[in-house]
Amino acid sequence: MNGIVFNMFVRRIFYFLGFAFLLSCNRSGHDNRKVFYYNETTGIATLDPAFAKNQSIMWVVHQLYNTLVEVDSNLNIVPSLAKSWEVSADRLSFTFHLRTDVFFQDNDAFVNNKGRRFTAEDVVYSFRRIKDKKTASSGAWIFNNRIDTVNGFIALNDSTFRLKLIRPFHPILGILSMQYCSIIPHESVEKYGKDFGRHPCGTGPFQLFLWDDGQAMILHKNERYWEHDEAGKQLPYLDAVKINFYDNKATEFLEFRQGRLSFINDIDPSFKDEVLTKKGELRNEWVGKINLHKHSYLNTEYFGILIDTTNVLVKHSPLKIKAVRQAINYAINRRQLMMYIRNSIGTPAEAGMVPTGLPSQNTFFVKGFIYNPDTARLLLKKAGINTDDMPVIKLLTIATYADIASFAAKQIEDIGIKVQVEVVQKSLLLEQTAKQQALFFRGSWIADYPDAENYMAMFYSKNPSPPNYTRYNNPAFDILYDKALQENNDSARYILYRQMDQLVINDAPVVPVFYDEVIHMVNTNITGMQPNALNLLELRRVDVK
Repeated sequence: MNGIVFNMFVRRIFYFLGFAFLLSCNRSGHDNRKVFYYNETTGIATLDPAFAKNQSIMWVVHQLYNTLVEVDSNLNIVPSLAKSWEVSADRLSFTFHLRTDVFFQDNDAFVNNKGRRFTAEDVVYSFRRIKDKKTASSGAWIFNNRIDTVNGFIALNDSTFRLKLIRPFHPILGILSMQYCSIIPHESVEKYGKDFGRHPCGTGPFQLFLWDDGQAMILHKNERYWEHDEAGKQLPYLDAVKINFYDNKATEFLEFRQGRLSFINDIDPSFKDEVLTKKGELRNEWVGKINLHKHSYLNTEYFGILIDTTNVLVKHSPLKIKAVRQAINYAINRRQLMMYIRNSIGTPAEAGMVPTGLPSQNTFFVKGFIYNPDTARLLLKKAGINTDDMPVIKLLTIATYADIASFAAKQIEDIGIKVQVEVVQKSLLLEQTAKQQALFFRGSWIADYPDAENYMAMFYSKNPSPPNYTRYNNPAFDILYDKALQENNDSARYILYRQMDQLVINDAPVVPVFYDEVIHMVNTNITGMQPNALNLLELRRVDVK
C-alpha cells in the first residue's frame, strides 16, 4: 500500500469513527451525548490563528484556542488567559497576570503526548510569530507601528507578561481579543511546520478530532479545559461539534428545517419571505418550531467612492464632485430598502459609518443622509450639473448584494444620475478596491475589535488601501484621529470619534446603506446561545436538551 493510499485509508477510518461517535450521540439512553451541528458554506481554509481573517476560520479557531482577554456579550473587555492586568501611567506598558491552571490540549508534539502548562513565554512566542515575516500572517498589521520593536513582548516570569507600546493606543486590549492573538505552543509549530494549520493545538474548550475536506469537521470536548460555570461545573457542556460543508445556503436551510443543523447564521434570500415578515419577525407557522435571535452586529454595509483626484479614474468622473456624492446619498430610501430587500434585518444607515452597538453612540449624534430626492436634485442644480451630460457610472458588487445594488441604482437614476450595476467575483472586487481600480463599489466593514477607531481608520490618510479604500484625505480629520489616539478619557475620545465621523459624512466618500444585525435561527432543543455584536460563535455554555 503506497503512502497516498495509506493516508486516504487512515483518513476514512477516522471519518468512520467520527460518525460512529456522532451516531452514538443521537441514541436515546443514559449515554446520550450532546452534539452541536452547524454548516460553513465557504469551507475552512486553515486552523492556524495567524490566518484567522474571515468568519469561517474565526468561528472554529475560537473553539480551539484562548486569548489573553476576550469581549463579552456587552462588548466589555474581560479576562481570559490573563486573570488581571495593569496599565502604566503613561499608558505605554500593559502588565498581564496569567492563569496558572491552564494546559495545552494533548498533542503528539509534546513529551508523552501530554499537553503541558501554559506560560508567559507562549504569549511572547505567539505574538512574535504574528509579526514574523516568515509566517506571512494576514494579521501582521495589528501590531504594526504600535508595539515597541525591542521590548514589545516580554515574559517577566512564567505567569507575568508585559506588552509595551510605541505610543498610547486605547484599542490595544480589543486587538488582543482578536483570534489572531490566540495563544499557541511552539512545539506544535516546530513539529508540523506549514501543516500546523491542520494540526491545531490550543487551550480552548474543544480540540480537533477529524477534518475531511469538503465533507465535515468534528471537534471533541477538551476534557482538561480550565473554565467552569458559576455553579462550578466544567465547561463546555457539549461533547462535540460537527461542522458540515454544504456550499449552498439553500441546502443549508433545508438541512436546518429537517433538524439536522442546530442553527444557521442568516438565511438564504429565497427562503427569507417564507420564514420572516417584512418587519423581520417569525411568521406564525414558524413560531414554536424555531427560535429567532437578532442582535446588533458591528458591520456597516456601504457603497464606497474613490475620491483621489490624482487617479485618472477620478479625474474624469463626476463622482469627484462632492455635491454629486451627497446627492447620491440623499437619493436612496434606506428604510424602504431594509423592509423590502432585507426583511428589516438591520438598521437604515442614516447617521455615519460607525454602526449601532458601540459605546461612542455615533448613531445618536452624527447627522447623516435621510431620503430626500428633492434635496438631491437641488444639490445638483446648485452645483451647475447637467445630469443629461453625465456618463454612466458603474457600480461594482458581488452577486450576494446585487439586489441591494440594483435597488440603489434605480433610485439614483430617479434623480438623473445613470448607474450601471456590474456583478463581479469577490476576489476581483477585493483586488480592484485594494489597487484603486474601482470607482464606485459595494463594501462592508466588520469591526475587528469593539472600538469606533476601527471604523475611523478607514479614512486616515496615512493608512493604505486597505483600510482606506476611498483614499480619503482630509487634514482636519487626521488631526482629530491623532488626537483621539492620545486621549485617555473615554468621553472625550468618543466626542472626537463623532466629529471625525461627521466630517466623513459631510465629504461623502461613502454611502452608508445599513448597520447590520446578527440573525440566528436556532433549533428549540438548543439552549444557552447568546448572540454578540462581533457575531463570534460562542459554544462554551451551549447545551442540548
